[in-house]
Amino acid sequence: MSEAPAVPLSASADHARPRNIDLLLRPPRPRVGWRLLPARVAALCAVELQKLRHDRTELYTRAVQPALWLLIFGQTFTRIKAIPTDGIPYIDYLAPGIIAQSAMFIAIFYGIQIIWERDAGVLNKLLVTPTPRSALITGKAFAAGVKSVIQAVVVVVIAALLGVALTWNPLKLLGVAAIVVLGSAFFSCLSMTIAGIVLSRDRLMGFGQAITMPLFFGSNALYPVDIMPGWLQAVSKVNPLSYEVDALRGLLLGTPAHLALDFGVLIVAAALGIAAASSLLGRLAR
Repeated sequence: MSEAPAVPLSASADHARPRNIDLLLRPPRPRVGWRLLPARVAALCAVELQKLRHDRTELYTRAVQPALWLLIFGQTFTRIKAIPTDGIPYIDYLAPGIIAQSAMFIAIFYGIQIIWERDAGVLNKLLVTPTPRSALITGKAFAAGVKSVIQAVVVVVIAALLGVALTWNPLKLLGVAAIVVLGSAFFSCLSMTIAGIVLSRDRLMGFGQAITMPLFFGSNALYPVDIMPGWLQAVSKVNPLSYEVDALRGLLLGTPAHLALDFGVLIVAAALGIAAASSLLGRLAR
């Protein structure tokens, strides 16, 4: 008599379980250490940029002023030839300065947004999360930088249509984007630092209007440093906008520039701005 066939051993359900289901049964380990800050910064930056996705009016309206600077001021002073520019047309000389100016004008009023978030109760909700304050400020600062890069693209297109001889080297254009982001990060942090001091939108608007034009005219955006009076040259040397314009001219026009110094100054300025704004964020939320 033949023996009954052996019953096959049943496979364990644990071995047949898909690996992906482990994420449902056991949550992933939270990021710790050096991985925490970049993740939070990227998330907060993405949240800031979502606002731009829903309302692009700001980009269109802010493109008007740099276009007027290039169309009216640039073309007029190119014909006058009153400002020495080392042989390049004045409108070419002006274009990098207008890129830096338009980026600064976007960033310098960024503190108004954080005051609005405080008044709406959003800031207090963010501060009770495990997110470091420095990550919150850095995310907002680099979101301002991305907005400024978009604005810079608009100015570059306008300048190209006006015949400005700009470079199209991809590596140099990446350098331009990096410079614009660093400069905007500093000026947005400066705005948020002032917001932490004055605590009011009206006061912040007054301070913003009071410092934007001195920063602009006290830089090399419109004219070379050599023709400035001595006291204004001293102001220009401590003005981060001057280093931003110098780097943009060197990258876009190929003029002599101090790129290592320019990048170094802007990196240090952005880091100090983030530290200052982060230290005053708690005072702003109270």
